[in-house]
Amino acid sequence: MIKVSEDAKRRIALLMTEEGYDAGNDFVRVGVKSGGCSGLSYELKFDKSQGETDKLFEDNEVKIVVDKKSVLYLAGTILEYSGGLNGKGFVFNNPNAQRTCGCGESFSL
Repeated sequence: MIKVSEDAKRRIALLMTEEGYDAGNDFVRVGVKSGGCSGLSYELKFDKSQGETDKLFEDNEVKIVVDKKSVLYLAGTILEYSGGLNGKGFVFNNPNAQRTCGCGESFSL
């Protein structure tokens, strides 16, 4: 469902530890919400609980929960981490996005 690059895995583990989460037991919550300059934007945060309708995925030793509504938008997405000159942060490489904004934080289908 969602793939996690090696760089993203390392950064997630570091950030989870810094914020008091356990990378072995807690989750990365990924979702999609209305907003952004292209219509939809990504959400990424850490969570200790999984809801009844959440879907659980695991890739590269990272546990990811996605709400039922967001699953269709995120199928096949690769979560990467970029620390280059253009800025640092997580990058969603989403094959379903037909258009993205310049900052890469929003998309449309």
